[in-house]
Amino acid sequence: MNSPLQHAPLHGLPPRLAFIDVETTGAHPVRDRVTEIAILRVERGEVVARWESLVNPGVSIPRMIQDLIGITDDMVAEAPSFADIADTVGTLLEGCVFVAHNARFDYGFVKNAFERIGRGFDAPVLCTVKLSRALYPEHHRHGLDALIERHGLQCEARHRAMGDTEVLWQFARLAAERFDAEVLARAAERAMKAPARPPGLAEGTLEAVPDAPGVYLLLAEPEPPSSGRERPLYVGRGTSLRGRVREHFAEGRVKGRDAELATRVRRVDWLETAGELGALLLEAELVRALKPPYNRPPEAAEDAFALRLVPGRKRAPIYERVPIAGTDPQAWEGLYGVFRNPREADNLLRELALLYRLCPRRLGLEPGTSGACTAHLAKRCAGVCARRETPAEHDARLEGALAAARLKPWPWPGEVVVAEHHPASGRQAFHLLDRWCHLGYVDSRDALPELRVRAERRFDVDVWRLLSRWLGVPANAARVERVDGAA
Repeated sequence: MNSPLQHAPLHGLPPRLAFIDVETTGAHPVRDRVTEIAILRVERGEVVARWESLVNPGVSIPRMIQDLIGITDDMVAEAPSFADIADTVGTLLEGCVFVAHNARFDYGFVKNAFERIGRGFDAPVLCTVKLSRALYPEHHRHGLDALIERHGLQCEARHRAMGDTEVLWQFARLAAERFDAEVLARAAERAMKAPARPPGLAEGTLEAVPDAPGVYLLLAEPEPPSSGRERPLYVGRGTSLRGRVREHFAEGRVKGRDAELATRVRRVDWLETAGELGALLLEAELVRALKPPYNRPPEAAEDAFALRLVPGRKRAPIYERVPIAGTDPQAWEGLYGVFRNPREADNLLRELALLYRLCPRRLGLEPGTSGACTAHLAKRCAGVCARRETPAEHDARLEGALAAARLKPWPWPGEVVVAEHHPASGRQAFHLLDRWCHLGYVDSRDALPELRVRAERRFDVDVWRLLSRWLGVPANAARVERVDGAA
């Protein structure tokens, strides 16, 4: 392998390039801060400046980030702030194309760092992830580790700014050697195209959203509020948060209410999950709690009820409404249906009345206490109201009709577990389910026994419907594990 700093022309690429990498306290370009920065300034294929520095972020570095990149709070305690190195950074980047891997992420951090000290920064941006995709479309992985492995690149310090920057410089030289200038120029043009984003959203925000399952929040405020919980404009979910969020702002696809939403968004936050089920459950919880104005208003779940027939009752209605929200389904007896409000129950009863010639008056759907009901006059009621059949015959037919509205039996003898794992993030979750209730989740299998001890079955109509749909997919149902380990 040739030295990464060896002079070589880069035909097809812009003449002045600044290869750059930043290490940070986290993934959010507005909320998080730079901890290290490295720049290689290249002019006509020659490295004319090589510079790197640790940066004091002014905040503590999360332990997970310290473990990942090896930069600790002690290492940056005496390092300069970004304001101290801003002149050097600005000079090194001046007149250059800003080149980085997933470049809008690094560019967003640098741009926001300049803005925090009252200075502007703008530069054309070339993303080496996009460049790799354009040049090597036959490959699916284009992360830095994939490029190092695929092309035999050398990296002395992975996840440190200069180590990663030198890898990008090697990749650019390799591309210039292997491809014609015209091919490389077309690929570079594609790699420099900026993604569509709302004008009020900070640079780098979309690139910071992880390619992982979870829930995202579109917010109207550029910074988190000083106190209280901020109400988001919209809450959504995705198996790829980055892809789903970008769909909101894709060119040519944003119309009507979505276009209005895009103009109001100033910030994107997200919560990663280990898989789709966790994202579904979290989305339902947040939409109900926060009531975002651009989501469909959630229907009340705390008033959910079922119907229970009252044997021998002569006066209508011949059933009672039994509250079921928060109760244990295992204790239910003689209950039919799950309803959020009286309208849902009445609609079902009207449908059954038509199908089974039931009396709307005896069902409490029509006023009156004597004489034939309107349905009987229209020959749609068998005539319990006109003494053409006994109440017992009518009610037996109603009970048979309601049988289909019973809560679908739980397919397993008792508690089950659904395990989720996302390889890239390493996140895992073990969801404990029973009788259509989500009993909670833990992030390790060893913690399941403790969860089982403290878990309670509390029926939630939203969770029931969600689990019914999700477990109705054969591939999902096949992932269910009996708690006792049986198939």
